[in-house]
Amino acid sequence: MRYNYRYRLNPSDAHRETLDYHRDLYRQVYNHFLHRLNRVDGTTKYGEINQLPSMKQWWDDLTNLYSRTLQNEVERLYTNLSRLKDAKDAGRKVGLLKWKAPAEYRSFAYRQSGFELKNTSGQPVLQLSKIGEIPVRMHRDIPDGAKLKQVTVKKVPTGEWFAVFGIETPDDPPEKPDELTDVVGIDVGILKYAHDTDGTAVESLDLSVECERLERAQRDLSRKQHGSENYRTQQRVVARRHAELKQKRQDFLHKLSNYYANEYDLVAVEDLNIAGRMQFDSNSRNRAAAAWGTFLRMLEYKCERQGTHFVAVDPRNSTKECASCGVKTNKPLWVREHSCPSCGFEADRDANAAWNILARGLDQIGTGCPESTPAETALPTDTVVSAKGVIETGSPAL
Repeated sequence: MRYNYRYRLNPSDAHRETLDYHRDLYRQVYNHFLHRLNRVDGTTKYGEINQLPSMKQWWDDLTNLYSRTLQNEVERLYTNLSRLKDAKDAGRKVGLLKWKAPAEYRSFAYRQSGFELKNTSGQPVLQLSKIGEIPVRMHRDIPDGAKLKQVTVKKVPTGEWFAVFGIETPDDPPEKPDELTDVVGIDVGILKYAHDTDGTAVESLDLSVECERLERAQRDLSRKQHGSENYRTQQRVVARRHAELKQKRQDFLHKLSNYYANEYDLVAVEDLNIAGRMQFDSNSRNRAAAAWGTFLRMLEYKCERQGTHFVAVDPRNSTKECASCGVKTNKPLWVREHSCPSCGFEADRDANAAWNILARGLDQIGTGCPESTPAETALPTDTVVSAKGVIETGSPAL
């Protein structure tokens, strides 16, 4: 299996200058071949790669760059072009590839060669060809037996440098169980971020402090003279506030998704149209802050890694249908309790939806409904767990 592990780099001032120098040169190479793509007929990826040796004769700075990474920049251009074509074929309205400004080009990659992770003196260092050895903050170990296939070096808007290790492990993911003992359906929301069929309701993460600090930093930025040194300094402050908010949200989502992937044999969720929900007239800011799409993507790949069944079902009428008898009942959003006029079944609105999601998930993989359904026994008493508790005591994000 292949994974990406991200680590923070601790480069010296000299290494920072070298990294920025290389990053800008790779950007110029990308823009050069983009210009040729738009002006020269009949260009191909491998034909352009073959141009690199002759370019070094008149572009002296290219000799300071690692040759394989130079080839990666040409491949990057044609990969972007291929993705643009795929989007166009899918019916999306697309434009043209654009010239990259210095602030927009933040990474370059070493593939197969040109890098080595060392730990000879007790301090892990990443050796990059043409750059040198840079200390790495290894906050978690790379799995035993894993092979380091590539390294992407990236500068984030805060000015920090990170290395993303692409690793490959020899072990295949465990087989998914045929007999499902522990199954769960999850309904996501805003007030309660996740409500599952075991009666656990996880409150949404409180990001009010981080949002307030971000807004204050943005107001301070608006008062600075554009382009001045104070303006650029405040830009980095705004970037740090964005990073703090993102890190807290990512930590919460990693631990919550890791819990469900590890504890259950099957996880059923809604196949949400996130882009469509963002176009609603109201509450779009809270929908964006909830990051449901990120949570579901994390949950999917972690279930795959743990050998857990992941099922995304059609969410249509999951709130309206009674989990006991299936009768549909229209409920406005402010009604938070489900009360069936047909069979009299009563439950929390989100709990009822979670049971419907689980039933659809079991039907989708051909297992059938669980033995203990709302028709036979009442739902367990809902246990509300704060998001703070998930962050402090949740499983580590691996």
